[in-house]
Amino acid sequence: MRLPLPLPRSLAGQLFAMQAVLIAVVVAGYALFSYVSDRSQAEEAAGRQATSVALAVADSPSVREAIRTPDPSSRLQPYALAVVRDTDVDFVTIMDPRGIRWTHPDPAQIGLVFQGHTGPALGGRTFTETYTGTLGPSVRAVTPVLDGDRTVGLVSAGIRVEEISQRVRGQLTALLAVAAGALALGAVGTYVVNARLRRHTHGMNATELSHMHDYHQAALHAVREGLLMLDGQYRVALINDGGRELLGVDQEEDVVGRPVTELDLPSPLTGALLASEPRVDEVHLTADRVLVVNTSPVTGGQRRGTVVTLRDVTELQSLMGELDSERGFTQALRSQAHEAANRLHTVVSLIELGRAEEAVDFATAELELAQALTDQVVAAVSEPVLAALLLGKTAQANERGVELVVSPDSRLDDGLLPDSLPARDLVTILGNLIDNAVDAAQGGVRPRVTVTALTADPSRLILRVSDTGPGVDPERTEEVFRRGFTTKPSGPGGRGLGLALVQQAVARHGGALSVASGEEGGAVFEVRLPLGEPAVGRVTGGAG
Repeated sequence: MRLPLPLPRSLAGQLFAMQAVLIAVVVAGYALFSYVSDRSQAEEAAGRQATSVALAVADSPSVREAIRTPDPSSRLQPYALAVVRDTDVDFVTIMDPRGIRWTHPDPAQIGLVFQGHTGPALGGRTFTETYTGTLGPSVRAVTPVLDGDRTVGLVSAGIRVEEISQRVRGQLTALLAVAAGALALGAVGTYVVNARLRRHTHGMNATELSHMHDYHQAALHAVREGLLMLDGQYRVALINDGGRELLGVDQEEDVVGRPVTELDLPSPLTGALLASEPRVDEVHLTADRVLVVNTSPVTGGQRRGTVVTLRDVTELQSLMGELDSERGFTQALRSQAHEAANRLHTVVSLIELGRAEEAVDFATAELELAQALTDQVVAAVSEPVLAALLLGKTAQANERGVELVVSPDSRLDDGLLPDSLPARDLVTILGNLIDNAVDAAQGGVRPRVTVTALTADPSRLILRVSDTGPGVDPERTEEVFRRGFTTKPSGPGGRGLGLALVQQAVARHGGALSVASGEEGGAVFEVRLPLGEPAVGRVTGGAG
């Protein structure tokens, strides 16, 4: 019956158990190999030692002299025992060529036949063998005793196998002690490493880590917001599908490991990603999107990277623009209602004073003036959205003391704008340009903003806005379109986004946007939009 063994739950515990078993197997295998190897080496060493002793005894003149006597044993036995005592061998046996012993550690064995092989020695050759004799298994060497060319005797010296095993066991004991120390040291090191790993994995096992990775990948792909992670060298460490879409990075392109400067992002956005301090809800523009960027550095004693989140507020910004336009229209209606109320009070007062004819003349003149303004705008720009925008902006400008006029050159018939050029983008472009022009002209002498809208040919729309303000420095014509550029104090909602949005909308439709100095000293912004297939947009500047 198999008993269920408890398995380590965490990945660190499993690795510790696996490494401990691996170290134990390696140590045991090395110990076994060392034992076998040491035993073989010990037997070879014993054979060499026995050979040396046997040759020394056989070459001794006293041995040859004793062999010539009638009783060799009386002189050779004490000599052999002395050699055994002094040379650390277990026996030295001296015998005649027939194998009859003259010496033996056991005196009772003297005169008996030697147990072992003597043939090679009788042939004049020294050899070694492992043989079981009267003292048990032993490694022995046998060599002839020569008197001239004649073999007069044989010498055998040997060491018992048990003695060899005892030596090896002593070495093995020392080896096992070292192995146990290595195993203990390896176990301590493994425990320390795995304790650190356990802290990093929060004690989770491999299955839990795998599930967490799956959830992590699913969350990254499911989140619509963009997520970008940079390492300490500002290289892309991770980017999700939303981040690729918002930054305009091809879904198939491998950008992990590349510096963020190689992503071809707008300079302000790249600067925000490279900034060492955190950025909170910063608005940045790409070629066709308005993004809210948040960055947070990852620190742990030193800078390890940056986490960047991206939110697409293009639609929100567009809706805010439309809301601003509606608010402008509302303010214009309020202004007109206020003016109408003043005029009505004037008419009523004239009637009450009995001056009815003057009241009729005053009312008729005001009606004709309002109708003339409407007729002028509609006659020049019959496209309904732009006409409504111009009427509303005219009332707003008038309320701020700025005269807004539509140039006589304007001519934009209804139905000329293609579906690829939505009215929302036209409101963004023309509305922001007029607002900036009114801000620039306000406070000057006879402030005026002139708007021109016409089709130079059937394939191109021209929108031109000029003002009587201070104008734009020719050296800063490129800079005015950068997000954040403004000559006015920052308000609670931030400034410097209007012209950047205009540039984005123009570029999206393959148009051109330029700024120059006007004849009256102000700035002239001109937008050229294709009415056919969009081309590559550009921004130019110059002085007029």
